Amino acid sequence: MSNLSGVCVPVCTIFDDNGAQVAEARYLAHVDRMLESGVDIILPCGGTGEFAYLSREEKRRLIEITAKHVDGRAVVIAQTSAIYLQDTLATTRHAIDHGADAVMVLPPYFEGPDERGVISHYEAVAKASSVPVMVYNIPVHSGFDVTPALFEKLLEIDGIEYIKDSTGDLIRIQELLQTGGKIFNGGDPITFPALAAGCVGCVWGSVNFLPDEAVTLYQLVSSGQLNEAASLWRKLVDSQLFVWSHQYNASVKAASRHRGFDVGDCRLPVLPLGETDLSTLHASLASIS
Repeated sequence: MSNLSGVCVPVCTIFDDNGAQVAEARYLAHVDRMLESGVDIILPCGGTGEFAYLSREEKRRLIEITAKHVDGRAVVIAQTSAIYLQDTLATTRHAIDHGADAVMVLPPYFEGPDERGVISHYEAVAKASSVPVMVYNIPVHSGFDVTPALFEKLLEIDGIEYIKDSTGDLIRIQELLQTGGKIFNGGDPITFPALAAGCVGCVWGSVNFLPDEAVTLYQLVSSGQLNEAASLWRKLVDSQLFVWSHQYNASVKAASRHRGFDVGDCRLPVLPLGETDLSTLHASLASIS
């Protein structure tokens, strides 16, 4: 798998009614809804998949059943981050052994290493991986920013040529594009301009509630139909601004349920949106047919 591109959905993890267990049948049915819409990449255990609220065993199980169920119908990228190196290596090897086409890895987080340590971490992961390693940059949550200058250094590592940047900063996206690496946008409210600027794809949590629209947007931009893409984007942008400015996973799941996708609620302690926020969210979705 040498070229990753297109619409990647970090698929919601679906729990049973009390949040005690992953509802596997409902989860795989949601994966099928994404595949039916033509998404290019399925990503289990991403941020939108609430990986921080999953046990090690749950994460491994989700990767296993996702890759087996997708069975070549789309690319599977497994998010295999962990705080310390050996855990990351073990999770990465497990994902590859069970069919992942690529892995996505955060810098070590929570009082993690300095830049030298981050480079060392990615060197070790890439050396242990037989599939592409996508760098995952979301400094607001990881506490470490993979800057364009650092990404240029990471591009020197064999096996690393991709980054998902979730800063939501279009200037940052354009700086990353100048590195020559392959950039996936991860900031929902800038998806259209980021794709138009040259990103090869998007890792986009909101795809959980707008898979058809996401695929259409990507196809329009890819074919140079920017006026049509801009017209579609105007229908989507209100909802993108909402999810970005509120509790993200609760917002994505609320929007998904409103649009008929069975994703349930987040695992505690993340609570559902309140009634006022729900009303605002629903209003932001009204322009999407």
